Amino acid sequence: MTTTRTLDVPGARLHYEVRGTGPLLLVTGAPMASADFAPLADALAGEYTVVTHDPRGISGSVLDDPEQDSTPELRADDLGALLDALGADSADVFGSSGGAVTGLALVARHPGRVRTLVAHEPPLLELLPDAAEQRAATDDIIATFHHEGVGAAWMKFMVNAGFDIGGEGAPTPPPGEPSEQQLADSARFFAHELRGTALYVPDVPALRAGPARVVVGIGAASGGLLTYRTSTALAELLGAPPVEFPGDHGGFLGQPKEFAAVLHAVLSGEQDR
Repeated sequence: MTTTRTLDVPGARLHYEVRGTGPLLLVTGAPMASADFAPLADALAGEYTVVTHDPRGISGSVLDDPEQDSTPELRADDLGALLDALGADSADVFGSSGGAVTGLALVARHPGRVRTLVAHEPPLLELLPDAAEQRAATDDIIATFHHEGVGAAWMKFMVNAGFDIGGEGAPTPPPGEPSEQQLADSARFFAHELRGTALYVPDVPALRAGPARVVVGIGAASGGLLTYRTSTALAELLGAPPVEFPGDHGGFLGQPKEFAAVLHAVLSGEQDR
């Protein structure tokens, strides 16, 4: 059973969903919404109380000011507010992609509120030796969005991310034309979210100091992706090897049960035995 709720936070009204029983687990993405994590959340609901949400400005989470930029810090504060609304002092957190960056900001900004953070493929471009080139590529993607639209921007984004567009195993868009909501979410991502997320610099001393345990996750099939490089760089800074998860950057979409099994092993400590 899934319960849908809303929460007023500064500047926005968040849509979130609660399912399952057991220890509290927040699952977060950026810009991915709660619906994208539903199969994973369902697979985890037998062992956890799983909370998913639409990040501010995405899908059902409406902003007071549609032009407000979405930053990892703002999204981290939203997760803190969700914990307050749930009456929880702390929780485990799984964040993927931009949601992993949100999780890193949460650990740094709200010490003690995260037990274990699994940061799955955070796109931390500033950690790379070619950060200047990646910064320029990000600016070019955003400029492409403003001049040529969502489709052209996504194409350039995916190529820069390392996906073999048109090749075997390449991501394919859903059948039919994108919905108005998908177009709106994509526009928000490029105009107000991508730069702040990709250029975020994690507070490594705060992440290493605890009390949160921070685990970096990398997809087994992500070797050619930009996020493999950023995840490896973060793991090296934290002084702990990354954990391999099924699939690539979106492995929880295609293999939710297998992905959930690895996530449970990490959260329960079985992965360390």
